[in-house]
Amino acid sequence: MKSILPFLLISIAILSCNKDQEGRIPEVPVNFRAPLNDPKLTRLNSAGGVVVINGYGVAGIIIYRRPDNAYVAYDRCSSVNPEQICAVEPDDPSLTATDPCSGAKFSLYDGMPVKAPAKRPLKKYDVIITNFEISVIN
Repeated sequence: MKSILPFLLISIAILSCNKDQEGRIPEVPVNFRAPLNDPKLTRLNSAGGVVVINGYGVAGIIIYRRPDNAYVAYDRCSSVNPEQICAVEPDDPSLTATDPCSGAKFSLYDGMPVKAPAKRPLKKYDVIITNFEISVIN
């Protein structure tokens, strides 16, 4: 009986870890830098602007300028079945982004899910503005 209890506790711990990892976006290094006057970033000149940058993160990144003029950045990889690496697309108007594979929607303000089947937010990256340059890093 004593030998069964440790085995049972270890099994529960392992199963709990796997459940916690479900729906998680993989960790990849992100180090995007560009001048704010870069023509690719002109949509960020005003609040509500959004740009998609491919080649960074898991499925690309979305940079959004919130109505309070703060910048936020998210990985485009949907948190719904992230193993499929389905890239969310910004909606028009750019208040949300939609996962074309599942139909889930996410707020661009904070990355939180606003329509099922999403339960987890988009993966958020740090945004730093210095000397007229924008950096998205993790």
